[in-house]
Amino acid sequence: MSNSKRYDLVVIGSGPGGEKAAIQAAKLGKTVCVVEASAVGGACLHTGTIPSKTLRESVRYLSLTRQRAIYGINVKLDLDLTIDRLMHRKRATILSLGDRLERSFERNGVTYVAGRATFIDAHTVRVGSAQGLEEHLEAERFIIAVGTRPYHPEGMDFGHPRVLDSDSILLLHEIPKSLTIIGGGVIACEYATIFSNLGVKVNLINPRPVLLDFLDQEISNMLTYLMREGGVRVRLGETLRQVEADADSVQAHLDSGKVVRSETLLFANGRTGNTEGLGLEHIDIAVNSRAQIEVNDMYQTRHPHIYAVGDVIGWPSLAATAMDQGRIAALHAFGQPVEKPQWSHIPTGIYTIPEISFIGATEEQLTAQKIPYEVGNATYKEIARGQIMGTTVGRLKLLFHRESLQLLGVHIIGDYATDLIHIGQAVIAFGGTVEYFVEHVFNYPTFSEGYRVAALNGINRL
Repeated sequence: MSNSKRYDLVVIGSGPGGEKAAIQAAKLGKTVCVVEASAVGGACLHTGTIPSKTLRESVRYLSLTRQRAIYGINVKLDLDLTIDRLMHRKRATILSLGDRLERSFERNGVTYVAGRATFIDAHTVRVGSAQGLEEHLEAERFIIAVGTRPYHPEGMDFGHPRVLDSDSILLLHEIPKSLTIIGGGVIACEYATIFSNLGVKVNLINPRPVLLDFLDQEISNMLTYLMREGGVRVRLGETLRQVEADADSVQAHLDSGKVVRSETLLFANGRTGNTEGLGLEHIDIAVNSRAQIEVNDMYQTRHPHIYAVGDVIGWPSLAATAMDQGRIAALHAFGQPVEKPQWSHIPTGIYTIPEISFIGATEEQLTAQKIPYEVGNATYKEIARGQIMGTTVGRLKLLFHRESLQLLGVHIIGDYATDLIHIGQAVIAFGGTVEYFVEHVFNYPTFSEGYRVAALNGINRL
C-alpha cells in the first residue's frame, strides 16, 4: 500500500539537528515533515548523550558523597550497585524530553512520521514502517540529520557479551571488576573516568601519543594525570591488533606485543554515519570511509536543495553544534539571511570526571600563528567556593593578547566547566579584554570568581 504527500521540507532524523531544523522551518510558515527510523529524539536521547550523561551524573554524585568526609559525615554506599540502578533517572528523563519534543512538533504544526526514509530521486523519499506500510514524501527541500552509530571494525565480535560499544555498554546488568577501553577520544575518556570512579580497574589504550589532542596541551596533560591518579592505566601510542574473548575474560593483543586482559572490553574508537539504506546512491551523493556526508559551509550537499547536519557530516559532532547547524540550514534553505558559522565562537564540552570545556585558541595554536599572548590561571583550590565544597581539583585558564589584552581563549577543567565556559564565550563574542573580569563584580563565593582571579594573575605577568 502506498500514497504520496508533499511538503516544503522533509527532515530525516529527529535528533538535535533535525529537531531545530524542523522547528525553524515551521516558524517560517513552511510545511514540514520529520521522518524518524528509531524513536523520537534519535540516538542523542535514547542511546547517546542523555543516557551516558545520566550515568555520569549518578557516578559523580557518588564520588561527591565520598568526599563529604570533609564535613565529618560518613555515608555508607550500597555495594550492590548495578548500571540499571545508577541510571534510574534515565527512563524518566527520556520520557520527559521525548514528550516535550513531540509537543513541540505538534505545537508548531510539524508532521512526525515513524519509519525509515530512502531516497527514490532527488525530490522524493519512500518511507517504510515496521508494520509494512509504505508512503512517498515529496519535498522542495531535504535536511538529512540521521546521526551516527558506534564504529565496528572488521573482525571484532560485538555479538560476544564481553565485547561492547558505546551503545551496548549502557545495557550492562553488572558493573565489571575490570574494563579495557580502546580509544582516546571524547567517549573513551568519558567512560574511563565514569567507570574508574565506580572502582573499576580501567585500561585505556590510545593509538595517539596524547589524549584528546585537540585540547590545549596543558589541559590534556592534566586530564591524563588525574585519570592516572584515579587508577586508570593509560597506555598511549599503543595500537590494537586483535581481540580474543572467552567465557571469563577479554584479551586485547597490541602491536607492541602486550596482552591486556580484563573482564569486559569497550571499543570506543570513532563512529560511523547512519547513511546505510538512505538511498544516497540513487541521487549520486557519496559518503566517506566513515559513511559521513560532505557538505559546504552552509551544509548543502552536491544537490543545493539537500542539506545534511549533525554528526553525519563529521566534526565537531556535538549536540549543541548540531542544533545550530539545523537552524542555519533551514534558514538558508528558504532564502533567509544567515551568517557563515564561526566555529571559533562555539564552546566544546567534554563530560569526563572532572569535566572539561573550552572556547577559542589553544596555546599551541597561538604559538604556531606567532601571536604574542599571555596566560592567566586560577585553580579551584584558591577559590573560596572550591574550599567550601571540597572541590579543589580544577583549573581555569585564560589566554589573551599581550598588547591589546583581547581574550583569545578560555580553557577549564573541573566541576561546572561546561557552565562556566559561557562567561568566557560572551566576552570573546563581543571582542572583550581580560580587563572585563577585573572591572566587573562577581558573586562571592562562586566558581565564576575564578575569571577575576585568572585575569589578575595574567595581567600581573605583563
